Amino acid sequence: MDDAAATDPDPLAGIEPQSPGVEILAPGYVRLQLVIAYDGAGYAGWQRQPEDLSVQQRVEEALARLFPGRPTVSGSSRTDTGVHAAGLCAHVDVPREQFRMPGRKLVLALNAWLPEDIRVLSVRRVPAQFHARFSTCGKEYRYQVWNHPAHHPLWRRQSWHVPRTLDLAAMRRAARLFEGRHDYLAFSASPGYLRNHTIRTVTRCAIVRSGPLLTVVIRADGFLYKMCRGIVGTLVQVGLGRFPPEVIPDLLSARDRRLSGMTAPAHGLVLWKVFYPRSGKRLAHLARRHPAASQTDEHRPG
Repeated sequence: MDDAAATDPDPLAGIEPQSPGVEILAPGYVRLQLVIAYDGAGYAGWQRQPEDLSVQQRVEEALARLFPGRPTVSGSSRTDTGVHAAGLCAHVDVPREQFRMPGRKLVLALNAWLPEDIRVLSVRRVPAQFHARFSTCGKEYRYQVWNHPAHHPLWRRQSWHVPRTLDLAAMRRAARLFEGRHDYLAFSASPGYLRNHTIRTVTRCAIVRSGPLLTVVIRADGFLYKMCRGIVGTLVQVGLGRFPPEVIPDLLSARDRRLSGMTAPAHGLVLWKVFYPRSGKRLAHLARRHPAASQTDEHRPG
């Protein structure tokens, strides 16, 4: 993998004025930030579901073993069914009097109650104004494609198998055209509700190759529902010769999902890292420039 800084599981916590609907820290409570990794194959996404098993449910069940009040967790992203995470951020409010152990020991205690496919990587106390979702200034997703006639068994749960040889040069030319501030409606799916706008700023869209493994790195201030998978599906079809790279700007302008490429399977996608600004002043500036920074991403509707 490239970009070693992106593997740091402990992003800086930012501070921002509370947004409408954001929970306020109650007196006598402390707010904790959790960084969580999970294999999403066995879950109906991050967000708690009425009938299906979710990652949030498992984390809250583990917290309930340690805190009698059964605290609720708020996540930075609502990843879809089958999508993985290397660094999803969440926050939880717990009574000050019950927070008696240092973060490193709370990590061990929580992981003792979690299944092996979910792990809390770090816990830290954050300011009352911090919110895992609304304080973000960007996220990075990575998508794995295994480009070889035979799918490697060790990668079958975390990569999309594309057996035909891909034109990597063409895919990289197309990837660069996704960068910038654009309307990405043509590469997203309907979330089942009315969206305020579909403009996002992609600061990086690159493809890294290591033998047959291709990693598509997409970093942006926010993501539409299935936007990453729509971009990757289109890039793969560029690599197969079904689209020329130069068509990407036209597809963006058309704002028609029917004209763009396929949606890549969920199991190749990983929420790699969530970014937070170093100060509330910087965050407020980003929020004015990019309202999408607090939008949900790659989530299950509802």
